[in-house]
Amino acid sequence: MTAPDPADLSLADLDAVAEAAPLVNAVTNNVTVNDVAQVVLHWGGLPVMSDDEREVGTMVAGADACLLNMGTVSKAGEATMLEAGESANEHGVPVVVDPVGVGATPTRDRVAERLVSEVDVAAIKGNYGEITALVGEGAEVRGVESVGEYSDIAATAVACAQAYDTVVVASGETDIVATGEAAYEVTAGHPMMGEVVGTGCMLGGTVATLAGALEDAEAALLGTAAFGLAGEAAAAEQFGAYHGPASYHVAFKDAIANVRDADTDGVAARVGRV
Repeated sequence: MTAPDPADLSLADLDAVAEAAPLVNAVTNNVTVNDVAQVVLHWGGLPVMSDDEREVGTMVAGADACLLNMGTVSKAGEATMLEAGESANEHGVPVVVDPVGVGATPTRDRVAERLVSEVDVAAIKGNYGEITALVGEGAEVRGVESVGEYSDIAATAVACAQAYDTVVVASGETDIVATGEAAYEVTAGHPMMGEVVGTGCMLGGTVATLAGALEDAEAALLGTAAFGLAGEAAAAEQFGAYHGPASYHVAFKDAIANVRDADTDGVAARVGRV
């Protein structure tokens, strides 16, 4: 997989996503399902949330991207995600896996391992702890939150990308995007994003939406940077005032829908190879 040049990235590339209007089927969790659907729509995609094993294969066959998020994983959900992934691979639909909480329980470890091993995955999006757990290194995951220290997360993300032949987004205070050849640091975002439940799920929905219209690595890099810039624009009240986490949540979604018009220093300035 060719490593992208950060200088080539631009928020203007989001126009191609909106023009393509990719249909994204998300098999996701019941905590943030509405947030993920809204974010897909705000980037210009078309969300559908089919999560029934009886129809998900047919729905994914006609989609442009597929998100598999194991936030509230169940036995039926595991079967549905594998069915969706199999259909996506059969029809050339890119799959983004969000292995929420892997490292927290043996069940989640087993489900995540099946998803990234049995499905040909375009991108994996997880927090530092989840990406570390996927490569079998020691990780501290409490519930679905990463609580450990990860001093060499860039190398870990590259190892994860190599292990599963994919692109990896490791989200944290500084986001890391890695291919099997290179790692990039994305310095965009705001602490208020951490005050809203589900921003990780929304980032997974973002990467999936962009993967429906762009190359996998570009989708991961541009999506991660644009998501962070939207968080900054919301915190700067560029699209409306906020008074706490709840109103910031609303402002953040407005910023996602309008980030192309935000007052930022662009994507290239926020992405660097490490």
